[in-house]
Amino acid sequence: MQQNYFLKYLSLAPVLLFAHLIFVAVVWIVFNNLFPDLLFHPMP
Repeated sequence: MQQNYFLKYLSLAPVLLFAHLIFVAVVWIVFNNLFPDLLFHPMP
């Protein structure tokens, strides 16, 4: 029975990692959209 739980964990971990990376990328893109880098948008 323990082997079954371990196999479920191994199949779930990459899915959770991928979802977490997508979430972080979306937050990073939105942050850079709201507060753009001054290197590419210089102040007058």
